[in-house]
Amino acid sequence: MRLRHRIRSIEWEAVAGLIAAVLALVLHFLHIIEEGVLVMITLVLLSLLFIRDLRREEQTEEIATSVERTENLVRDVRGALPAPSVELIGPESLRSESARFGRNASGDMVWFHVCLLMFRPQSLFDALLRPAIENPNVDSIQFVLDESERENWRAHVEPKVAACEGHDTVEDPLWYDLDESVSFIITDHVSGESQALLSFWGEPFMARTTERDVPRYIFRVYEESGLLSQFREMERMYRLRG
Repeated sequence: MRLRHRIRSIEWEAVAGLIAAVLALVLHFLHIIEEGVLVMITLVLLSLLFIRDLRREEQTEEIATSVERTENLVRDVRGALPAPSVELIGPESLRSESARFGRNASGDMVWFHVCLLMFRPQSLFDALLRPAIENPNVDSIQFVLDESERENWRAHVEPKVAACEGHDTVEDPLWYDLDESVSFIITDHVSGESQALLSFWGEPFMARTTERDVPRYIFRVYEESGLLSQFREMERMYRLRG
């Protein structure tokens, strides 16, 4: 198979031309053919090489046209596919996507049943919460938290919030006995549509350490999913309980 491929890849026109040229020179040196015949053979060989190059150029243009047609087809297929309504974000993008979410937030923002111990390191607070607090497009930030998080709020979050520019957008937390496994952040997006970041307590979405639950995977949820209304209803249900 390899030998056949190599044979096909040989440019036989060039080989034949080279053999003819060498043979013509040998015959000329032996005074078997005249100089005029040698010139004629040279012109014929040059013509053959020119025709070969024209043929190759035509094939190259056909390949380029085919590639362009394929690229346009792929672009059309991508454009016809519906946008995802839920997107999984893994550990390698978790911090950057959370910061981007806060910077692009708008209007009212609700943080429901989040683990406050993740804000204990200043670096995580700066990456996850500060962008939202210092975002001028955010009107208010409301935490809806479990009663067990009161001490964590006082010790690890409240002092850091007070040091942020725009800290007055953070409302006093609402405290409830939350019997839910979900944790979400919901807000309007600068694009005009609502979005949310969704996670779940426990493995594999939160990595449990000896000190805290650290988010490992989150979902970016878009308005088209229909889940955002469920999140708002869950929050409203707890508020009505008082």
